[in-house]
Amino acid sequence: MLHIGFPSTQLVKQTFSIPSPMAKGAGQQKNRAGWLGRWHRLRGFQHDTSGASALEFAIVAAPLILLLLAVLQLGIVFFANFMLESATARGARLIRTGQAQTQGLDAAKFKQEVCKQLTALISCSNLKLDVRSYPSFGGAAAGLTSPLGADGKLKSAFSYDPGSPGDVVVVRAFYPLDIGTVLPTEVNLSNMAGGNRLIVATSAFRNEPYE
Repeated sequence: MLHIGFPSTQLVKQTFSIPSPMAKGAGQQKNRAGWLGRWHRLRGFQHDTSGASALEFAIVAAPLILLLLAVLQLGIVFFANFMLESATARGARLIRTGQAQTQGLDAAKFKQEVCKQLTALISCSNLKLDVRSYPSFGGAAAGLTSPLGADGKLKSAFSYDPGSPGDVVVVRAFYPLDIGTVLPTEVNLSNMAGGNRLIVATSAFRNEPYE
């Protein structure tokens, strides 16, 4: 006898189960809620300013530091130049009044007198003095030469001629100031080889009739 088996009602339900409209709607709502959540989080970044101060400081920090270094460097140059001009003027007075000539001061002794007016910012060992005499101020203007050599460095030999009564004398002082190489070349105050700043002090006068 032939027996035909039919699947049970429970198996048919499991095999051919169709999701209900309520379940499908719940899934769509869940997906929509996920997208909305991500959209709100992305929009939140637009109004988030918690790291704005740190970011702004990072942008302006480098230019600000360079500006402070430039101001510091400029202040050092001006102070050193002022000090060198003051020492040169005091030394030039010894020549103008005839004290250097009558006391027999040579180049080394005259340099010592000038160095007495300097502070620690300017080293006497690197200071160079050039003393020249001329018959007139016009000759003095035409006879001055550059203190730098062809290699851009300060010359090692200079003249010392304090002149006689009534002569025009030009006293020049040169000092290679070490200002460092922290700043870029475009804003650095260096004007000679080696990255140094050559500061110059000049005093031009006519000798008094000291004899």
